[in-house]
Amino acid sequence: MNEEIRKELFRLQDTKYRDFQGKMIPTVPPDTIIGVRTPALRKYAKQLSKTDAAKEFLQALPHAYFDENQLHAFIISEMKDYGTCIAEVDRFLPYVDNWATCDQMSPKIFKKHKEDLLQNIRKWIASEKTYTVRFAIGMLMEHFLDEDFSGEYPEMAAAVRSDEYYINMMTAWYFATALAKQYDAVLPYLENRKLDPWTHNRTIQKAVESRRITAEQKAFLKTLKIPRQ
Repeated sequence: MNEEIRKELFRLQDTKYRDFQGKMIPTVPPDTIIGVRTPALRKYAKQLSKTDAAKEFLQALPHAYFDENQLHAFIISEMKDYGTCIAEVDRFLPYVDNWATCDQMSPKIFKKHKEDLLQNIRKWIASEKTYTVRFAIGMLMEHFLDEDFSGEYPEMAAAVRSDEYYINMMTAWYFATALAKQYDAVLPYLENRKLDPWTHNRTIQKAVESRRITAEQKAFLKTLKIPRQ
């Protein structure tokens, strides 16, 4: 059955898109990219998620192709039982090796289980795996910056210290988004320089590029930039 799934992925191949993805996802070997466009992958994942073939496919780790990892992430995102979903996320995260698969795995069921999700985020954010940590910060950004916001959540993100570009970039993305949604609560993290200099400055850069932050706020944020040493 897994061979049939792979054949279908190659049937959906777009070689121009494959070449484009190879440039956008440098951590993935180009020869492991089939080149299936995301809408087609999502549609296929929805179809598979209703079949027994999906269960067999999810067991087939590690996958040989980037697109198979993407399909895996999209199938997980369709799961309707929280316990099963978390178990599959935990089993899959160690195999995630790129920002795209990490960021596009977003289970819909998480919205209904915020308290339990938070406990899992605490576990993931303490991981030694780059994309497990990135996923944790991404889930904080997606689910805990609106009505469920608490001052302890940016503390969790700010406490992460890493030399990994893809972790620090997600942290900057988190704080830039937090500035757009919880400006007064998050601004002290920049005023008091609670982030490492690179992440601090990248946060300001992304915030200044945002349409959700006022011109006055952007002007002030620019004054907080840390000069290069």
